[in-house]
Amino acid sequence: MMQEKISLTPQDILEREFKIDTRGYRLKEVDQFLDQIIGDYEQFYAIIKGLEKEKEDLLKEIMNLKRELRNVRMSIDIAKTSDKEVTNMDIIRRVSNLEKIVYGKSSALEEDSELDEDDL
Repeated sequence: MMQEKISLTPQDILEREFKIDTRGYRLKEVDQFLDQIIGDYEQFYAIIKGLEKEKEDLLKEIMNLKRELRNVRMSIDIAKTSDKEVTNMDIIRRVSNLEKIVYGKSSALEEDSELDEDDL
């Protein structure tokens, strides 16, 4: 990905030689090379900015996933503790239903009506 956008390597820059005119290096040649270097620097900055944005997004996603994991773990802990209570309540309800069946519905209703009269 980066290699397609970047035209110069550090070695290319180091080994670059310019032709010499009577007054020094050829300005046009140096300017073209500097323009190429500037283009590469712009690409580097764009790549770095994109990677920093991606890193920031990934860090946010990690934080959200950690928060979600923490919530799920808490829900599991709550479910584990509440399952025991629900199980105990279910057992009590089942025993109560069995008592009604064994002793008969009429006696269970009589007990309920006696309790209601005592409350009055």
